[in-house]
Amino acid sequence: MCLGIPGRVTELFDQHGAKMGRVDFGGVVKEVCLEYVPEVVVGDYVIVHVGFAITRLDEESALETLEHLRAIGGLNEELRAGEAAP
Repeated sequence: MCLGIPGRVTELFDQHGAKMGRVDFGGVVKEVCLEYVPEVVVGDYVIVHVGFAITRLDEESALETLEHLRAIGGLNEELRAGEAAP
């Protein structure tokens, strides 16, 4: 299953002409494409789906969603999706 996961943008950078950022998902940080949300600044929360930020959202909603995902055990599964098996 693939879900959109909320995370906080901690850094912005350009990679080969694309707006990119580092996004913190409650302690797990991943590089994310921010081209679909060009207005995003450091500190904003975004919903990320398969490596692309698809929308901004408020902090309260982001933290509430992260807590629900942790409660059902879905957060770690989603954050590891696409990673190579050890």
